[in-house]
Amino acid sequence: MLDVDIKKDLGSFVLEVAFQAGNETLGFLGASGCGKSLSLRCIAGIEKPDEGKIVVNGTTFFDKARGKKARIDLSPQERKTALLFQNYMLFPNLTVAQNVVAGLPRDASKEERDRTVAEQLKRFGLLGMEDRYPVQLSGGQQQRVALARMLAAKPGILMLDEPFSALDSHLKSSLEQNLLALFREYEGTILYVSHDIDEAYRFCDRIAVVNAGKIDELGTKEQVIKNPTSLAAIKLSGCKNTTVAQYVDDHTVYLPDWGVSLTCTGVVPKDVRYFGARAFLLERTDGPGPNTFRMQVDRVSDSRWERSAMLSFCDADNTPQRIHDVEEEDVTMKYLKLHLHWKVDKLKVPDHELPQEGDELYIRIPDNGMYLVNH
Repeated sequence: MLDVDIKKDLGSFVLEVAFQAGNETLGFLGASGCGKSLSLRCIAGIEKPDEGKIVVNGTTFFDKARGKKARIDLSPQERKTALLFQNYMLFPNLTVAQNVVAGLPRDASKEERDRTVAEQLKRFGLLGMEDRYPVQLSGGQQQRVALARMLAAKPGILMLDEPFSALDSHLKSSLEQNLLALFREYEGTILYVSHDIDEAYRFCDRIAVVNAGKIDELGTKEQVIKNPTSLAAIKLSGCKNTTVAQYVDDHTVYLPDWGVSLTCTGVVPKDVRYFGARAFLLERTDGPGPNTFRMQVDRVSDSRWERSAMLSFCDADNTPQRIHDVEEEDVTMKYLKLHLHWKVDKLKVPDHELPQEGDELYIRIPDNGMYLVNH
């Protein structure tokens, strides 16, 4: 069981997070610099909060209580946490076996060390590599050694900070299976930092959306994906279209940057500030209709299985003036703000029906692809 309620003021950035986690994998999802890694470093004892409390499995790691005698701040060694960094932090002058042993208590017997090394090397498919040094290993092998060292210490909590960021997609896929098996075996709290919603969804039971040093929302992965309640969550859930929104009436919202209004089946919050629409749920229609807009395809790009189209609203109000209302001076940001992103599945749509640059067509924004939030 993990209970965290801390604050750390770095001047230009303030981390202030509070959450609890049990026997589960809790994902920390957010953009770079939002405070995800800093939270883990505070739990591990690498960084010291200015205020608050950290309790793991009934043991108080940190408590900034009033009065020096009441304060608690265990050292990283006393906390016995396991934190896997992006670069794995292996000792370059130690062999694989020695790196694994480095995770054990200093008073561990030779018999215990030999047994633990053999168990962990077998678990991670590293038998026969005992005498190699980190420089002689691939990125995937280095990661497995780092994981073996983590588990050898029998930590009370596992923490992983974007463990796949340095790996290619093929290697990442195979190592993900190792990690999934490890997570199923481990009985305790696992914190998993990522900026990739798909990765967080595969590994985590719940997801905390971290934004500017705070947790914007925390819920099951299904809740965060299907019913995001903040702009940060909408973006991190993979939604490609977000824009400023204004309340018109209980079932109408106006989108000033796009110059259009939408009718909503649900009630529009009076304090609504942002609107989101999923790119892959947009629908092409034969003509006008509810929440259907005449649009022009201004740009297309292809991946292996998808075509992305950037669409402009042909009948938007104040079209010539809208671009001057966009705050960002960056031309790319202006372009993105004024366009609707549409994703088309190339496996389902014949080549001759795929959108082409210059096409004029009708696009409907369905209710199940809309999100309205107030922060």
